[in-house]
Amino acid sequence: MLLKKLKENNRLNETLFLGGFSMFCLAVSLFRFVYTDTNVFLFLNWNLFLAFIPWALSSMMMLSPRMRQSQWMLMLLLCVWLLFFPNAPYILTDLFHLRLNSSMPVWFDLVLILSYAWTGLLFGFLSLWDIECVLRKRLSTKVVTGISVLLLFLGSFGIYIGRYLRWNSWDLLTSPFQLLYDIGDRLANPFSHPRTWGMTLLMGIFLNIIYFSFRLIRERKGE
Repeated sequence: MLLKKLKENNRLNETLFLGGFSMFCLAVSLFRFVYTDTNVFLFLNWNLFLAFIPWALSSMMMLSPRMRQSQWMLMLLLCVWLLFFPNAPYILTDLFHLRLNSSMPVWFDLVLILSYAWTGLLFGFLSLWDIECVLRKRLSTKVVTGISVLLLFLGSFGIYIGRYLRWNSWDLLTSPFQLLYDIGDRLANPFSHPRTWGMTLLMGIFLNIIYFSFRLIRERKGE
């Protein structure tokens, strides 16, 4: 049944590609683990799973017309999607773990981390395209584009919260008041947190550059 739905919605190749790329990342990390007997980068598999969640949620919306037609169900899925979306580009910051004096050549670890980061970006951007597709049925193209820009900046803010404040997506349920306090403090006192807004701004611009580069390539007509 699932295979039939994937074929009907032209998502089979996309699913196979992302699945294959994810398996490649897992295989490389396991090779590193076996070869060096260190589990330094095994955590990337968990990060990649978190990056997979927004794509899985948006795929559910695209494969289920009833879900898209239900206003409350759509809003619920969009809120959960936004909660997990920053996990997709977050893996880019795992480049901070790259070290010259590691148990493997630096080029190997660079390829390893970039493979995870690229796969995470694909999960995130493809899911954002799905969100755009859903929103275009209700809003104009210009408004949807503006929303995408905003979502990428929100994702950048989420990356900061995860990387430097060490909050996770599920902390909104386990420690909501402390999380909201940290966010509120940065909103109420922006000049006291220059690193927060500096990273949010530059990372947001960077994510928008990559995302709209993808869109430009996708929309380009062949000769």
